[in-house]
Amino acid sequence: MKSRLVIRAGVALAGVALLAACSGPTGTNTSNTQNNSAPASGDLKVAVITHGTAGDAFWSVVKVGAEDAGKQLGVGVTYNSDGDPGAQAKLIDNAVSQKVGGIVVSMANPDALKTSIDNAVKAGIPVITINSGSAKSAEFGAMAHVGQEESIAGEEAGKKLKAAGKTKLLCVIHEAGNSGLNQRCDGARTGFGGAVENLQVDISNPTDIEARIKAKLQSDTAVDGVLALNPQVAVNAASAIKGAGSKAQVATFDLNADVVGSIKSGEVLFAVDQQQYQQGYLPIVMLKLFKDNANTLGGGKPVLTGPGFVDKSNVDKVAEYAKNGKR
Repeated sequence: MKSRLVIRAGVALAGVALLAACSGPTGTNTSNTQNNSAPASGDLKVAVITHGTAGDAFWSVVKVGAEDAGKQLGVGVTYNSDGDPGAQAKLIDNAVSQKVGGIVVSMANPDALKTSIDNAVKAGIPVITINSGSAKSAEFGAMAHVGQEESIAGEEAGKKLKAAGKTKLLCVIHEAGNSGLNQRCDGARTGFGGAVENLQVDISNPTDIEARIKAKLQSDTAVDGVLALNPQVAVNAASAIKGAGSKAQVATFDLNADVVGSIKSGEVLFAVDQQQYQQGYLPIVMLKLFKDNANTLGGGKPVLTGPGFVDKSNVDKVAEYAKNGKR
């Protein structure tokens, strides 16, 4: 419905992306409250601050996207992350005190970041939000939001699972307090139109994730669909299904090389692809264009990077990009 924004943004940015050849570094896991990238040279310095937790490979793709854009455009990019909202707010405060030229921030817990983002905006630093918190982005003074609408993505995933013949769905939430994850499950409940139950797990404990999903499947044999909201959780869910002797099938949000292999083998039905590389890449381009020409994108609406869907029909097309850390 809003995909035209993405198309328009892609056309506008295509020429910029050709300024340099695009290399394919392998994504690396992020570490909490650490500076995980050396800033490139350039008179524009941008701080990318996310709520990624250690070991969550999803955010390594965002980081690669931001760093690629920085190298191509001569923008200094530093990447920091922390899953604790208070610590993430302090990272924003640090960036403001360093007088960076732009801030890119994910808002899984928007209210905890409001004061820090307000201070950035008051200091004249342009802010772009990504991934989570689109509903609060404009209210907090951000110039744009780049990501997918979680409720819409969840609803479309629920519809696909219903079309696949599933009758009872388990939606696995891997980060407590992450509003976007709850929106995904709520959307799935709407699209699925049947029984949907949430299960809380901890992304930092894969063994426990598998154990909890396995126990649930053994105690409730009516569950025939598992919706993971993270690719690593999807792999744990597929293993739990085998361990429980269940006939349930897995679908997931987001993509990595393991999920690509699981889609090929039939262990995962599909992945909701929000193309997180673009969530890192596009804000750097947008901030560069704003600095150089006062250009803006989105017209007050989110610039959407998803949802797209990867299944057996198109998985081979994106497999190589998942291997090199860009999908």
